[in-house]
Amino acid sequence: MAEECTHDCESCGQDCSQRDMRKKPHELSRIGKVIGVVSGKGGVGKSLTTAMLAVTAQRNGFKTAVLDADITGPSAPKMFGITEKATGSEMGIFPVRSKTGIELMSMNLLLEEDTEPVIWRGPVIAGAVLQFWTDVIWNDVDYMFVDMPPGTGDVPLSIYQSLPLDGIVIVTTPQELVSMIVKKAANMAQKMNVPILGIVENMSYVKCPDCGKKIEVFGKSRAKELADEYGVDTVARIPFDSALTGCADKGLIELFEGDYVDALFKKIEGLSL
Repeated sequence: MAEECTHDCESCGQDCSQRDMRKKPHELSRIGKVIGVVSGKGGVGKSLTTAMLAVTAQRNGFKTAVLDADITGPSAPKMFGITEKATGSEMGIFPVRSKTGIELMSMNLLLEEDTEPVIWRGPVIAGAVLQFWTDVIWNDVDYMFVDMPPGTGDVPLSIYQSLPLDGIVIVTTPQELVSMIVKKAANMAQKMNVPILGIVENMSYVKCPDCGKKIEVFGKSRAKELADEYGVDTVARIPFDSALTGCADKGLIELFEGDYVDALFKKIEGLSL
């Protein structure tokens, strides 16, 4: 591969999965494990899962960070109720801290207006993500969760190549169409030699308030089937939960209740720091 990647894989004959192209973080940063949260398509709950994992890690006594790499659809600041903007100095950019101390960097922390669109081409977006890694001073982080852009395009590819991902979590929903698309994300991770740590099925079911029965609104769960196909032993199922979505909408995700991702975090915690 050429020294300067154009991110145009169709015109390049190199096998990038076999090359170490990882970038070093800021010299003042200390980052332990880096976990990517991915999805085959948008709108399945990837950002919600990222936030829940970060909050769960923080509750377990670890120093946690969220790198919001979904540049064109940044939602992490909203979920954490963060309205202040990121600042910096000649040394670098400083992440914003949530109420419980989770460090966060997102495109919406740099824009004047949250609703301002980011109308950039792929290589520029990929460059911005890398700056969140190389130019931000992350302070003594045990677990960093990277909210990846959906799909398998050039920006996710750049993240796989440039960040030292210790593993990924795949987020999906029960519909067969989504399950088909999420396999593309799983196959991409395998091609890039990044282990799949778990599968999260969001909107998996709704619990009847009267009898407690689980009703699978979008059809039979396919999470276990997907997990078995890719040799993954950890599955999390997140139901329709108005209290959970209310916490996210109100910027109070750090107050969510439920053990939906506890087992998944235990799997992540098993990775030695």
